[in-house]
Amino acid sequence: MTASLEQLRRCHFAVDLGAARTRVYVKGAGLVVDQPSVAAVNTRTGALIAVGEFAEKMTGRTPDYIRVARPVSGGTVVDIDMAQRMLRQLLGDKVRRTLRRKPVLRAAACTPHDADPLAQRATIETLVGLGARRVELVDTLIAAAVGCGLPVEQPEATMIMVCGAAATQLAVLSLGSVVNAVRIPVGGEAIDHAIVQHLRLRHELTLPSQSVRPLQLALSGNGLTPHGPASTEIHGLDVATGLARSVQVDTAAVRDAIQTPLTAVVDGIGKVLRDCPPDLVADLADRGIMMVGGSALLPGFDQMLRHATGMPVAIAERPDVCAALGVGAMLEGRLEPISLDPVGD
Repeated sequence: MTASLEQLRRCHFAVDLGAARTRVYVKGAGLVVDQPSVAAVNTRTGALIAVGEFAEKMTGRTPDYIRVARPVSGGTVVDIDMAQRMLRQLLGDKVRRTLRRKPVLRAAACTPHDADPLAQRATIETLVGLGARRVELVDTLIAAAVGCGLPVEQPEATMIMVCGAAATQLAVLSLGSVVNAVRIPVGGEAIDHAIVQHLRLRHELTLPSQSVRPLQLALSGNGLTPHGPASTEIHGLDVATGLARSVQVDTAAVRDAIQTPLTAVVDGIGKVLRDCPPDLVADLADRGIMMVGGSALLPGFDQMLRHATGMPVAIAERPDVCAALGVGAMLEGRLEPISLDPVGD
């Protein structure tokens, strides 16, 4: 953990800037923002037109003078100015007025485990632009583990898998720290892309960008497992004619299409376990893997991992907001560290 629990207890709000969604936790008020990390801008005037869900609905439907921007990519702020403007609008005047009353406004931010100094600096500058005088950084892996109720502060192993839109992070935790971690550049977007490519090549069908997530359409129920539906109907645009068309898609073929990105996740689990001390691996044999993040809800993903690894796999109760709730619990002082004070001779 980058910041200590004592430092986090002094913070007034926390931000989890994700590639897909932005979440803000305000101390004493709870989770006040849970919106897509999207902003729509008028390129002629520079004015901000919309943010969050409304801006996301504009994707692919705007005239030339409106640009839909995503200021966060892979957990890293790539456009500081746009991220600040987006956050101001998402927070709203009432919350911002409440925060401005603090004599010394302190903020916390979730950052990926392998974030480089430039990425960390971009996150800090984004929150400083909102008025924060001090910004504490929290490892997303630790925050997510706390948010889903794992005993991260205990001397026993817990394994967390943060399934994001752009990447998947895997880590073994013990005593409030990351023992070993790996970041796989495969997330929900890569799986969606594999399905879109399959539909285009096999059925000559293009899905509109604002259609329901293609994976949710193609794989309902236990779709990633052989026990799922044999086929499902998909609506899209014919590549040749550009007209609307519906096709019956074989879900077994879709499972084969997404095996490549999912195999990378399974390989990452093996890499993390190989580099861990044997005592911690023995703990994980019983406890298994906890899945968090929006992509953890992909139907049948947990069953596929359970079959591939032979380990217990569970999905958190609210996997999409675990990181924000975890850092919020630290702000509220609900996490008590174990005492590691040196003993006298």
